[in-house]
Amino acid sequence: MVVRVGIVGVAGRMGHALVREIHSTNDLRLAAAIDHATSPATGVDAGRLAGLEPLGVIVGSDLRASLGSVDPRSVDVVIDFSRADAVGSTAEICAASGVALMIGTTGLDSSTQARIDRAAEKVAVLVSANTSVALNVLAELVRQAARALPREYDIEIFEAHHRHKVDAPSGTALLLGDSAASGRDERLERPVNLSGSRSGARAAGGIGFSVVRGGDVVGEHDVRFLGTGEQLRLSHVATDRAIFARGALAAASWLVGRPPGRYAMADFLFEKQ
Repeated sequence: MVVRVGIVGVAGRMGHALVREIHSTNDLRLAAAIDHATSPATGVDAGRLAGLEPLGVIVGSDLRASLGSVDPRSVDVVIDFSRADAVGSTAEICAASGVALMIGTTGLDSSTQARIDRAAEKVAVLVSANTSVALNVLAELVRQAARALPREYDIEIFEAHHRHKVDAPSGTALLLGDSAASGRDERLERPVNLSGSRSGARAAGGIGFSVVRGGDVVGEHDVRFLGTGEQLRLSHVATDRAIFARGALAAASWLVGRPPGRYAMADFLFEKQ
């Protein structure tokens, strides 16, 4: 079966990567390409936008029209890597159209999360701050390590990204923090503790975050469990944005045909095995 994919945020770096990966895969087809109304990409062929030959899919700004343009529907699943303030609208449109949705956009506030939850009552929705397969395996390892080690171990999550990244800590760092807290049967408090942002001694056993922004770093995450006399380090380094596109497309394809509900990358990774 060929999975027909719609991309929201097609003019961004991840949008370009998704278009290129779809073009190189026989069982996927780009069916819709969406960006915001004032984007210079609007009206441009999505293939040309991604550095490929024309694909016959013109970038538009109206997702609702793209999903409702053909009967039966022309899109099986939508992937959103756009802006945090646009995700809620994407979720509502997909729910109304009966189309599955994979969200990779980060920095989502509580209002947007609630809109996603409501959409998940009608369609399958997968939300992940990071779509790398290996990174999500790291998250599970972090959970297991936090469960096994004494609570007196301090946990520090180091992350580095390119200078243009807006949110800090990254959504991936928060995902890892949530995994660590889950391993301890706790919830990660927000706003999180940025280590070094204030003077004074550190309380034992907490979860802290260290952030670096600079250059063109794709993504580096290092989780340290710091005890007395020893440390455990678990890390992941991304060197090519294509890993996120491949993971997102694999998860989105898995999502097609799933019953309504809110899913995570772990549901995809560990069920598929």
